[in-house]
Amino acid sequence: MVEVVSLKSPEQLDLMREAGRLLAQVFAYLDDKVVEGISTMEINDLVERYIEDVLYSRPASKGQYGYQYVLNSSVNHVVCHGVPSDSQRLKNGDIVNIDITLEKGGYISDSSKTYMIGDVAPSARKLVEETYEAMWQGIRVVKPGATLGDVGAAIQKHAHSHGYSIVREYCGHGIGTEMHEAPQVLHYGRRGEGLVLKEGMTFTIEPMINQGKAKVKTKKDGWTVVTADKKLSAQWEHTIAVTADGFEVLTLREEESQQVN
Repeated sequence: MVEVVSLKSPEQLDLMREAGRLLAQVFAYLDDKVVEGISTMEINDLVERYIEDVLYSRPASKGQYGYQYVLNSSVNHVVCHGVPSDSQRLKNGDIVNIDITLEKGGYISDSSKTYMIGDVAPSARKLVEETYEAMWQGIRVVKPGATLGDVGAAIQKHAHSHGYSIVREYCGHGIGTEMHEAPQVLHYGRRGEGLVLKEGMTFTIEPMINQGKAKVKTKKDGWTVVTADKKLSAQWEHTIAVTADGFEVLTLREEESQQVN
């Protein structure tokens, strides 16, 4: 069965743009709060209150697939889907990916950012920075007529050029009124292959890149995914729209404006 990829109308894109703008505000709010000593559950609770009480929006992850929290907090060798905890406090030298979704007006935005806590080892800092650049390498090839293989190939080329591996079990996804829509957006691939992009498509690009090998495993909680070799993993994510002549990053944060100029 062929999955149908929805093309958003200008009116639908306006609603997605607003959800993305609000989600970018959540990260701006968090930037001086994700610091040494805070627990990942405290971050979760801050985000829940901010989304609901300040932005009058819905944290879209809460209740999705039976998940109880509003975000994923993935520390160090946790690849994705880390579960917030009162007992897990961020330490000097940690890296932590905070992955948040937000629904407003019936449409969902999805973004994540990897924070570096205190004095981070140069090797960890390089992983975080190159993962961010790999995401942007993928974003910048988005335009009508390009393929999802072009996106994956750009990310893969950058990651591999720095000696990193790419997690293959998890990928980006279409997004709109549902958090996960068609298509799947792989972070590896071959140029010219895969779905041809069209104006109005909306999806996430969210590479998970490992210092060591690509192999991952899921912990007994059924959520938390970690690197099998316990080496570090980093991730960044944005929600993207295909425009008439390129792309728009719907979840763009203020400090990133130079990335699209």
